[in-house]
Amino acid sequence: MPEIRKLGIVMDPVESIKPWKDSSLAMMLEAQSRGWQIFYFLLDDIFLDNGIAMGNFRTLKLYDDNQHWFDYGESGRCRLDQLDVILMRKDPPFDLEYIYCSYILEQAEEGGTLVVNKAASLRDCNEKLFTRVFPQCCVDTLVSRNPEILKGFIEQHRDIIIKPLDGMGGQSIFRVQAGDLNTNAIIEAVSKNGTSQTMVQRYIPEISAGDKRILLIDGVAIPFALARLPAAGENRGNIAAGATTRGQPLSERDHWLCAQIGDELRARGLLFVGIDVIGDYITEINVTSPTCIRELDRDFDLNISADLFECIEQRLTA
Repeated sequence: MPEIRKLGIVMDPVESIKPWKDSSLAMMLEAQSRGWQIFYFLLDDIFLDNGIAMGNFRTLKLYDDNQHWFDYGESGRCRLDQLDVILMRKDPPFDLEYIYCSYILEQAEEGGTLVVNKAASLRDCNEKLFTRVFPQCCVDTLVSRNPEILKGFIEQHRDIIIKPLDGMGGQSIFRVQAGDLNTNAIIEAVSKNGTSQTMVQRYIPEISAGDKRILLIDGVAIPFALARLPAAGENRGNIAAGATTRGQPLSERDHWLCAQIGDELRARGLLFVGIDVIGDYITEINVTSPTCIRELDRDFDLNISADLFECIEQRLTA
């Protein structure tokens, strides 16, 4: 009888997710359909004991049901290196606690567990700053915490987007145009009074056609994107900020952008990544907990989680 695979997942509380749109649930359902056992952890369940990565777990049984999507099973404690795979799916903020958890997961990696995405790359590839590796794919961008430098970029480009480096879901993202009387206040708020590095990018008018989420598995793009269209009166193409969605095939430019970054993603052990594309440019490379699996699956009759687990199983048997 074949050995049952063991999947660990570190995520936010399972009872708080929105099952109809949650990519972590889609992944767990796929693992369960393959006969894998699911070990569920919150961030504070993960600890290090005399150099051994450990976790307090609950097992889960999952259902594709928007009213009743999980049941708890047994609880216990295990060595993390006794799991075959750990999905690190904790949402930002990307703070020191997240980083400390990544060190513990790296210890499990050293014991032979496959962590998706690779723990060191989660630390190294900030979702905003990782774009620096691919300047040919990006719009004019500056990162600083100095208010005068930030204001100089606004004066140069006249119309910009400003955002923190550690946010998600459109939080604290502002459009600022030269001469805006709120400029100083916005810079103070986003940069935390000049104490936090802040990103400014030239405004891309094509946001009106949507902020496209493109998913890549082991550096290869799913051939469809989810365009997120800003709500009336909004600049942000984030579902959490009220954007509507529209599935669409990748454009020739989208394929080119994905080809530019694919090898680097593979080299860094980034098996599941979501890039954000506005017009012709990558604006973010999401490596922590990319979403939009369920929306693309529904729109195009896909099973993206199955593609991901095919890749994972190939890694396990290599």
